[in-house]
Parts: sequence; C-alpha cells; structure tokens
Amino acid sequence: MKQPKKKINIADITALEKNFKFKGLNTVCQSAKCPNIGECFKKRTATFLILGRYCTRGCDFCAVEKYNPEVVDINEPYKIAETIKELGLSYSVITSVTRDDLTDGGAKHFAKTVNAIKIVLPDNKVEVLVPDFFGDTKLIDVVLNAKPDVFSHNLETVPDLYGKARKGASYSRSLSVLKYAKSAGFKVKTGIMVGLGETEPQIFEVIKDVKNINVDVLTIGQYLAPTKEHYPAVKEYNPEEFKVIENFAVSIGIKQIISGRYVRSSYLAEEKF
Repeated sequence: MKQPKKKINIADITALEKNFKFKGLNTVCQSAKCPNIGECFKKRTATFLILGRYCTRGCDFCAVEKYNPEVVDINEPYKIAETIKELGLSYSVITSVTRDDLTDGGAKHFAKTVNAIKIVLPDNKVEVLVPDFFGDTKLIDVVLNAKPDVFSHNLETVPDLYGKARKGASYSRSLSVLKYAKSAGFKVKTGIMVGLGETEPQIFEVIKDVKNINVDVLTIGQYLAPTKEHYPAVKEYNPEEFKVIENFAVSIGIKQIISGRYVRSSYLAEEKF
C-alpha cells in the first residue's frame, strides 16, 4: 500500500528560505528536496549545506545539482554561526556537496565552520555530515581536530548498487572513513536508503559491517526519487519491513537505530543525540 506524503507548511518554509537566501546560505533540506522540510523548518532547524550548491559527483539518487562548482565563500562559516545564533539552535548539522575539485575536498572549510559555531556558541552541539575526502586520513583529521560532537558519513546503499546509484564513490572507502573517525574516539553516525533494488540479506550485511566498526548511530529510510529523471524507486518498504530491519540491527548490538519511511540521516538529529 502506497503511503501518504508528508504535509508541508509553505509559510514555515518561506520564512526560513528568505532568511537563508538573504545571507547567501544553502540547506540540504532545500537542495535535496527533503520530505521532512516542513516539519524541520517549523521547529526552526535545518541542515546547512556548505561549499556551494553544486556537487562534483554524479549520484543518480540525489537531487543536489551537478554543475561547475562555485568559488568557496570564505565568510560562510561566520554567516552560519550567526544564523544559528539568531535561530536559537542548540544543535547544528553541517554537511556539504562533494568538492573533488578542491585539494582538501573542503576539509578546512568544515573545520572553520565548526570552529566559528563553537566561538559564537560555545555550548552548541555540532554534527558534521562529510563526504569521503578521497579516504585521506589527514583530511579527516582536519575536521576531527575541530572537535565536532558527532562525525557522520553516509554509506547510502549496499555495495552492489554503488556502480549504478553512487558513481564515483567506494563502499570500502566510505567504511574506512567511518572506521577511522571511530578509532579516533568520536561518536560516529551513518545512514542508508532502502528501495533502490537491494535485497534483505544485502541490507543485513551492511548492518553487520556497521556493527564491526562500532558505528554508534545508524539511520535507515525509504528512498524517494526526487524527480522522474533520477534513479527510480524500485520498492516501497512497509512499517513491518522496517521493523524487521530494525530488530536485526538491535539483535547484533547496534547502539542506536532509527528507521522508517521518512527517516533521513539528519532527521531529528538533536533529539537522537
């Protein structure tokens, strides 16, 4: 049975969109056409998208635009910090487009953003959702040295679908990013989508991999194709199927699992911290 779409409060979205546009800021809520945008904007929360609007990778499932990347706004970290202060947020999520054109993949900009938030709001909790930084541990260290409260990097899907849905990425490389951050003593989070054509055993294998590297938080949500031009949704999972997956994760010792149709990696991040 097809499940209903979430209702979106246009007034809530418009108010915050004007705020972000005025400051020249982007959010993944808007760029990725997130189904939770109305709920999160109503709560005056958002996941900030740094390093521009255009991504250098070609993931077919993602609504973020692929185009020639923009010049990095060196004032963006401070704009974000001030916006978080204005919104009265106690928990901030910072993510980015993938910038393979930059020698450091944007790692220094991530660190500057975390540092700017901590200076303006010392008690603010900051979660970073980062790209793979080519798997370079020195670049990962640049971000970790800024002391984010949560380090997140999404596996997105099962290994066998990377060639179709996540071109330019590597499952083993993404696992190594998470493993490295965890070995450095950080709280680590990852997320996958279901409905791209994976099988239940393949999902369970990913969960086992997540457990083996001691990831703290795993999110699992239904893939919803942003447009007809994007990777098609092959299967719609029902609540019972999500529960089976969740029970398996719990049974093998995943510390925290959040699953469901509209779950996204940053959804209710503050509540789940």
